[in-house]
Amino acid sequence: MPPAEPPQPPPASVAAPAAPEATPAAERPERMNGSAVLWVALAIFAQESVWNFYDAQVPAQLRRFVSSATVIGLIMGLDTGLGVIIQPWMGLISDRLARSRTGRWPIVVAGTCVAAVPFALIPWATSLPMLMLCVFAFGLTANSFKGVTETLVSDYVAPQQRGRAQGFIKAGVSLTIIVSALISLLVVDHSLKAAFAIPPVLMVVMVALSYCFLGRRHPTALRRDGTGTGTGTGTGTDQADPFSSPWAVLKDLAREPSRARLLLMAGIFCFAGMWAALRSLTTPYGTEVLGMTRGAAGGIALPGAIAFLICVVPLAYLSHRLGELRMIRYGIALFVAGLLVGFAEPTPAFTAASVAIASIGYAVFSVNGLVALWGLAPNNRVLGAYTGLYTVASASGMALGPALLGATVDLTGWRYMFLNAAVFGAVTFAVFTLVARRAGQPLATAS
Repeated sequence: MPPAEPPQPPPASVAAPAAPEATPAAERPERMNGSAVLWVALAIFAQESVWNFYDAQVPAQLRRFVSSATVIGLIMGLDTGLGVIIQPWMGLISDRLARSRTGRWPIVVAGTCVAAVPFALIPWATSLPMLMLCVFAFGLTANSFKGVTETLVSDYVAPQQRGRAQGFIKAGVSLTIIVSALISLLVVDHSLKAAFAIPPVLMVVMVALSYCFLGRRHPTALRRDGTGTGTGTGTGTDQADPFSSPWAVLKDLAREPSRARLLLMAGIFCFAGMWAALRSLTTPYGTEVLGMTRGAAGGIALPGAIAFLICVVPLAYLSHRLGELRMIRYGIALFVAGLLVGFAEPTPAFTAASVAIASIGYAVFSVNGLVALWGLAPNNRVLGAYTGLYTVASASGMALGPALLGATVDLTGWRYMFLNAAVFGAVTFAVFTLVARRAGQPLATAS
């Protein structure tokens, strides 16, 4: 009977597999949900396909009624100015819906359908007041769901993987630049009304697909990941309290001793503003300086979109190793270098190469800007509020950037637009250098 004792250990070893099973379960939030990232990227693709075409062609539409580059820049900044006011409040409303059965999707779906109408009517406007009505109506409705769509990533992707997820999502966004450029090249010169109808139709179809495949799985995603309101903790009611309004966010900023968050927001403001200015004024630059047709000038962004698409995912993984802030500074330097290339040789080929180099620099920022700001959050339960901070900073920059660069164009002429933008880029680099000194290693390694 003594030999019967040895079989006792096997039950212990049989119990051991319980630990290996527990480990993967604990690590499950560490793995990125590829399917969720795909459908979130599709929803963001839907809205960005419209915004990119808007930025490329509406300035040229305004030039039919307005000659001043400053006024065109101000009008182009109107929609992002509306975003500064609308998006934080709509984000708070969506947070209250986030843990419901439908989640944030009613805002996204309804906003998509409504915004498509004024956008499609833009080429039908025969006077400046009619055009301004379309522009204002589109900016108002599109901003009501723009930030909400971007916040979907916090509902379906665990906090540890949001930086990498941003890389894949931004790759999807870059495809919209390609789509916009192709529509400009192939359709604008033949039928402007058809060209303005294509992006909103794409937007409605893509959002519908995203909702069908992802929106209906929203309750399951919340129970599995516990990320319904952006924390990854599964305690949806706790986190909304500290930042129940934008005023709570401002109060938190005022208490921060190093002012690193405010400086980082200033850097986000500067970089987002210069990118918006470059996108808004490149088409008029192509027609005024390079002698290109409107459709061909709108296609200048195509090489940049391809470069963005190729580089954005590798840059996301490289940033995870080197640190977000360090990579942003490298990106700004590359952005400025690209602008100087375009200024040195004002030809269509060099301008396209310039935009491509600058686009890679902006890709670094687009992947890391929000993640860097998340890295300064006091805890993981306020990431949604910090997404609102990022929206305010970037939207403010996009609202004023085109007007600021347009003002320099009015002073120096279109020939010096790229040089003027490079000067603004140098100021942005100085701001992020100051952020690095204030925030130090914690910001550089946050993920």
